[in-house]
Amino acid sequence: MKDIYITTPIYYVNAKPHIGHAYTTIVCDVFARINKMLGNNVKFVTGTDEHGKKIEQSAVNAGIEPQAFTDQISELFRNMLPVLNISNDDFIRTTQERHKKAVTAFWTKLYDAGYIYLGEYEGWYDIRNEAYFSDDELVDGKSPLGGDVTLMKEPCYFFRLSQFTDILLKYYDEHPDFIFPIQRKNEVVSFVKSGLKDLAVSRTTFKWGIPVPNDPKHVIYVWLDALVNYLTLNGYPENNDQNNDNYWLNVHHFVGKEIVRFHAVYWPAFLIAAGINPPKQVISHGWWLSEGEKMSKSVGNVQDPIKYCSLFGSDALRYFVLRELTFGNDGNFSLTGFINRYNSVLANAYGNLCSRVLSFITKYCNGNLSIPSNIDEDLVEFTNSVDSALNESISYIEQYSFSKYLEKIELAISYANKFVDRKEPWRIKDNQTILNNILYVLIDAIQKISKYFEPVIPIACGKVLQCITANSEGITIKALDSVLFPKIDENATFDVYE
Repeated sequence: MKDIYITTPIYYVNAKPHIGHAYTTIVCDVFARINKMLGNNVKFVTGTDEHGKKIEQSAVNAGIEPQAFTDQISELFRNMLPVLNISNDDFIRTTQERHKKAVTAFWTKLYDAGYIYLGEYEGWYDIRNEAYFSDDELVDGKSPLGGDVTLMKEPCYFFRLSQFTDILLKYYDEHPDFIFPIQRKNEVVSFVKSGLKDLAVSRTTFKWGIPVPNDPKHVIYVWLDALVNYLTLNGYPENNDQNNDNYWLNVHHFVGKEIVRFHAVYWPAFLIAAGINPPKQVISHGWWLSEGEKMSKSVGNVQDPIKYCSLFGSDALRYFVLRELTFGNDGNFSLTGFINRYNSVLANAYGNLCSRVLSFITKYCNGNLSIPSNIDEDLVEFTNSVDSALNESISYIEQYSFSKYLEKIELAISYANKFVDRKEPWRIKDNQTILNNILYVLIDAIQKISKYFEPVIPIACGKVLQCITANSEGITIKALDSVLFPKIDENATFDVYE
């Protein structure tokens, strides 16, 4: 058993949640649930990032105060969680007093240690991504993150990031798994090797942020502010000894690939400067295309996770996004692909398996199975094949290969369906001993499969597991009271876009 701390990035509240936010949150939730299944203690957190120039501008455009604007949008993110069936333990808002206190304490620690100094900055500012860039970092007149830039000059405080080039390279070398996957690590190492420059960590051109201690004309840079949320959620600054905190020693940050630099360069540098260990791992995922194209509101192809949940249930969306996309790579989100996977795996393979086996037991055995006194070689071989597939699935979670994890579960389901078809229990209902043994190993397999599948599709698996009760003499079964996954009409039309 171990303690593990799992974080989503905190989501910027300039617009309502989209499929990218849903995907990251589902990934973290499934990773948290699997770790709980394995007996680990889990702290799983998420939240919203609510400061910065972009938020201030959005509030002005909406004709309301920034706090009221952030209250509205943050609530949309909080409301998304139960729709997706997310099991987070806490929800942070960077406008909360506990977070302002943590950021102020963290800034003071950096300042007192000599890592922050006052100067003046001139550079290209990407408002969308709240970041400064130099001339040589621009790509076709835009920031390397794709945002429009404006030349700005202002007095600001700097963090001595330039002192951390060799320190970070040494850290990456000594902790080869710190950045996952390898292509993101290579990008970060290349960026750091090019030489780090001191980082502007305050602003004076807007007011919507946490004031710099003892110099309230400045507000703290939104990324320094935002990254500290991970400490806030772990009890900082009251819990001031993070290096001896079991959760902090095993913290896993899940992020989109566009913000890896902030988490894998700036964040460990901030932490090292403050005398705090960097996170154990920064894990990056790719982006979703929609029907083979980049998602765009103007094109009208932005997939709406809330609509998918409303139409097909959260289990279906959770399963699809983990199965369809190879974690770390980009993937394609299509309604056709969604329906195909839903029907073939959830409805036909898993749903039908559970329904017919539970029905067989209630119909032919009055819902009661006794522990077999003698299981023949064929039944042992079937049980071993299911166990082997499920045991192999766990190794893929250590690699964040959720699609491979699900492949192994699907393999176990396939073994069970083939076993039913081969044994044809409906034809041997008059031989209760043989029938009992066949159905016993089948329901045992379904129970194991459902336990491994439950972190991904908790509602359906919860219904199945509630129908199975083990006792000292055997197993008692009740039939499902509804279809787990009603088949979707492939020719129907569905409104799944924002």
